[in-house]
Amino acid sequence: MTNKIIGIQGDKLDKINISSDTSIFLAHEAQKLGYKIFYYTPSNLSIIKNKTYANGVFIKLNYERKKFYNIYKRQKIDVENLKFILIRQDPPFNSEYLITTLILDDLKKARVINNPVAIRNVSEKLYSKKFIKYMPDTIFSNNIDEIKKFFNKNKNIIMKPINGYGGNQIHLIKNKFNKKLITNFLNKNGHSMFQKFLKNISKGDKRVFIINGKVCGAISRVPKKGSYLSNMSKGALPKLTSLTKKEIRISKIIGKRLKKDNIYFAGIDFIDQHLNGDINVTSPTGLKTYFDLSKINLAKTFWKGLKA
Repeated sequence: MTNKIIGIQGDKLDKINISSDTSIFLAHEAQKLGYKIFYYTPSNLSIIKNKTYANGVFIKLNYERKKFYNIYKRQKIDVENLKFILIRQDPPFNSEYLITTLILDDLKKARVINNPVAIRNVSEKLYSKKFIKYMPDTIFSNNIDEIKKFFNKNKNIIMKPINGYGGNQIHLIKNKFNKKLITNFLNKNGHSMFQKFLKNISKGDKRVFIINGKVCGAISRVPKKGSYLSNMSKGALPKLTSLTKKEIRISKIIGKRLKKDNIYFAGIDFIDQHLNGDINVTSPTGLKTYFDLSKINLAKTFWKGLKA
């Protein structure tokens, strides 16, 4: 079997929003480079007699069709026979996600992007503690007294679960300390992230794409009216944007550190020139949207950096 095959470990194909999905955008570019695309879901990974197998499908991609993929073969593959494997299933980074990184982290020939050990080491929110001087006032805590002191200092704060994603379970604590809400949240999520609320989020955040340690582009995502959530899955409107000198400087610092820590592809976010603490490494998104807005194809940059 040739290793001119790229494996995509992702969510179910019929759940994908083709208009904005980064995984398919990357796979489509690989297909143009002459690679076959083998697609499987995390539940279809197995270790059998000390070899790692995936049950999946070979697909042909076509953006011109309503059904964007055609399955032409179903097969069980020894994943060592794949050239690259992209870990692209959506968070949360739960026990299943953790287990798949452990299954894939000792492959000898197939290169996994992002590196499974690096994904485990780079907690998407806790990793930002290394760059906390660039962030709004922020604490990570499970202590209600410390959180109340933080609220009294900042008045309006954002509460996020450390392993949250997509704008889910984010709360704005405004004007009054809601002890019951926060206590219930901590009982469910344990240590969580609390951050000073930046009202300029109404003008949008900035998602910066970092590939192989380099700052490659950015989009702004403007929350819908009445919302403070800048996630496109929550109705935010994407726009092209430029980065300030400060944002470029911070992005380069983070990009250099991510490369050192073996993260090839990441997305980082700014609000009002402050790093917001979400350093996306499990399944960074936005490349298809950036292409639609700018006609700049960062999927080409992605594969060129891997010498695919």
